[in-house]
Amino acid sequence: MKKEFAVIGLGRFGGSICRALSEQGMEVMAIDNNEERVNQFAMIVSHAVVGDTTDEAVLKSLGIRNFDHVIVAIGDDIQSSILTTLILKELGVKNITVKAQNDYHEKVLLKIGADHVVHPERDMGKRIAHNIISNNVLDYLELSEEHSIVEIVASSKLDGHSLIDLDIRAKYGINIVAIKRQDDILVSPQANEVIRKGDILIVIGADLDINRFEKKVIQ
Repeated sequence: MKKEFAVIGLGRFGGSICRALSEQGMEVMAIDNNEERVNQFAMIVSHAVVGDTTDEAVLKSLGIRNFDHVIVAIGDDIQSSILTTLILKELGVKNITVKAQNDYHEKVLLKIGADHVVHPERDMGKRIAHNIISNNVLDYLELSEEHSIVEIVASSKLDGHSLIDLDIRAKYGINIVAIKRQDDILVSPQANEVIRKGDILIVIGADLDINRFEKKVIQ
């Protein structure tokens, strides 16, 4: 069954979510109090609605509690973001993801019941920084303040060595959960899998251990 999503706030972040969900074939309702923005998404999403989501009656009339997931992507208006989230929670929405402007905003959102809080600008900044620092890092996803999943390109230092030879888990405390090789993806690779130069290693672990692995083996 298709999941139904509602995206509130059609700025860059909310707009990109609408497009991505629609491309995946999901049912998406796009909501904003700016008619011009709403019109831009009328042909992209399932439903595009002009509405003030700080008004409980408006959200009720849209049947918002019936959606599987609601994303609050309101831009700079922190008050509207908080009030919208509070109303969504009171109406019994099952999953609420909210864009936060700063750490204080995040604390308030979590206290009033947001299920997930994201910092798209901060997180993207971290990803770009990791990519700039190391030519071998292709992508970076923060799991927590101390743990991440990173895509690392295998250098000539690893070429021809098996996972058991390298003993990466024991030496560095990290796990290679998958290997991308051209069009193939090896999930949970066996200990005797031989790494080739240019393989993309998908590594999970503590940031300190991943950085140590990069410096010792990759660079």
